[in-house]
Amino acid sequence: MAKASLLILKVLLTILFSVWLSLWLLKPTRTWEKKWREAEEKAMKTVFNYNGLSFAVYTFPFLALAMVGFIYLELKLRTNQMRPERKLISALSNPIVVNRYLGILTGTEILLVFLFVTFLFWTFYAHISNDFKKMMPTKSLKLSMWQYKVLKVATRFGLLAEACLALLLLPILRGMAIFRILGVQFEVSVRYHIWLGTTMITFATLHGAGTFFTWGIKHHIQDEMWNWQPTGRIYLAGEIALAAGLAIWITSLPHIRRKHFEIFYYTHHLYVIFFTFFLFHAGDRHFYMVFPGIFLFVLDKFLRVIQSRPKTCILSARVFPCRAIELTLPKDPKLTYTPASIIFVKIPRISELQWHSFSITSSSSVDHHTMSVIIKSEGWWTNALYNLVSAKPDREADQRRCLPIAVEGPYGSASADFLRYDSLLLVAGGIGITPFLSILQEIASARSNGRLIHPKRVLLIYAVKKTQDVSLLNPVLAQLLNVEQNYLKLKVFVTREFGNQTVGEVLNEVSQVKTIDFDTSTSKYAAYGVENLLWMAAIVGLCSIIFLVLLICFNWSTHFYGEMPSGRVMTVPSSTTDLFLLCSFVIAIICSSLLAIVLRWKRARKELLSFSGTPIETTKPTGVGIDNTLVEHEIHFGGRPDFREVFCKFSNETEGSSVGVFVCGPESMKESVAFTCKLSSRAFRVDSQKRKLSVSFHSLNFTL
Repeated sequence: MAKASLLILKVLLTILFSVWLSLWLLKPTRTWEKKWREAEEKAMKTVFNYNGLSFAVYTFPFLALAMVGFIYLELKLRTNQMRPERKLISALSNPIVVNRYLGILTGTEILLVFLFVTFLFWTFYAHISNDFKKMMPTKSLKLSMWQYKVLKVATRFGLLAEACLALLLLPILRGMAIFRILGVQFEVSVRYHIWLGTTMITFATLHGAGTFFTWGIKHHIQDEMWNWQPTGRIYLAGEIALAAGLAIWITSLPHIRRKHFEIFYYTHHLYVIFFTFFLFHAGDRHFYMVFPGIFLFVLDKFLRVIQSRPKTCILSARVFPCRAIELTLPKDPKLTYTPASIIFVKIPRISELQWHSFSITSSSSVDHHTMSVIIKSEGWWTNALYNLVSAKPDREADQRRCLPIAVEGPYGSASADFLRYDSLLLVAGGIGITPFLSILQEIASARSNGRLIHPKRVLLIYAVKKTQDVSLLNPVLAQLLNVEQNYLKLKVFVTREFGNQTVGEVLNEVSQVKTIDFDTSTSKYAAYGVENLLWMAAIVGLCSIIFLVLLICFNWSTHFYGEMPSGRVMTVPSSTTDLFLLCSFVIAIICSSLLAIVLRWKRARKELLSFSGTPIETTKPTGVGIDNTLVEHEIHFGGRPDFREVFCKFSNETEGSSVGVFVCGPESMKESVAFTCKLSSRAFRVDSQKRKLSVSFHSLNFTL
């Protein structure tokens, strides 16, 4: 029954996606323009009017796609209990390009980029060929033929920016991440947001520059650039939107984002100005094409704000010698997550606005009441947190006062992909070890419970700069010390120090971890997690209905109050129509959010874990008493790992089995691993995950 339901949902998803894609392909054609004009004339005689028709045709198919996708993912999550079958590995999934500037690109990504560029070319060609056939220069500017062509080319660049804008926000959805339908997680899809944003701002700049150039040669810049027309394109609004977009893009450049994260973070909130004035500039007819992404993004944003309420308190913190801390947070026992999931946290005592993402280092199969994250002190926010946690209390006491923390998430894949492989090769660099800590604990739990869904052999390659960074392995000491189960082998590479110690001696030297307990008597709540996807599908449907009803009310009131005694209908300024669209959307979001708040409040009272007065055990391995049982593990000083040698040896040891290669670390390490896998004659799966502590957790997935 479940398989049949999943098959039906797959077919429905395919149909909805085909419909949405066909709209974009047909929209530039003259046939579609003619048919659409006829449909608008018929719709204007009804309460739906042209805007209701635009919402139903251009916006709702994608919203329906999202709703069906959420139902599909929820059903798949509930029924996907067995180990998934391994499919024939396609050549398109292999890393094709490994480049310092382009990064790591798979064949699938290259194909999708090619198809998207082809679509942009088709859109531009279809529009510009129709424009050149008409050849009707504007009388107001008195343009010559070549000037008219320049203006039209600039105008069509705006349509290309609009196409990019339609997809721009989809990759950064979290709770409503529809990319999970394709198996792509939020950490991975962020790079697509960057690509789309850069392409969009390029076309938008060309659009604005071409328009200004045409105005300039006719000396009309002062007349046109400050013009707020009652109908048609509002030039001033477009200029404001372009300025906001350029500010966002410039502050998102890697150098600024890494060195001045706060500037990047706060400037990104200019998206409110950007989208508002884009609506006024392009008009509601164009806005409905990009509306699905905005609709889901804003709704997702509000639901995430609701989910992060109420705040909880940190149970305990462990301070590592390498200026890293592990925070242990309370969670609802019913909350489960897949290994390598991430959470976003906000600590009001440091900043009321900043959220930062971190990998969960614990496993919900092992720790039912708590979850942990490890944070390394590398930026302003993380330094402030480290100093706040490690600072001496005002008075001597066993516990410190409550440290409030807001938690959003966890976000992760619907299934543990690493369990499908017979062997695992995990490559970590520095703080990149964090997602592997939860993976190793999940594997150990599966083995201890007698489940067969686990890799039979695991090799962990851990590259660090100094020996004190090895202390981050503390959470998995139990697995490293278990000599009876010899499935796990560790190879540590210390690149900037020399020595002849063993792994056991190094861990004994650096594993003295300081534990700090916090008073949680003032907090009654724990992290509950995101709402289930069926509930999100219902919220999207409700918000869509409310918005459509408000549009109908606007159309009715405009027709009723705008009709003159002579029988003519008063023309409503385009900015008024745009403003009402914006107000209708805000009201729909508020109504849906109020419902979400009520449901969240009821669940908080009934289901959230109340740990006030009930101590939760947060026992962690201390590393004391480590002996020579770690002789199976290796440590190398003064050099980086030779991935070719490691891969060749490991592939020979795992002859006849499927190998999953997961990488988390600096960009140079990811590129080295991907390039080695590309040259390897064996089939590997590369999951390359980039971790920038001051920004967020990024991931690149490859199948080899």
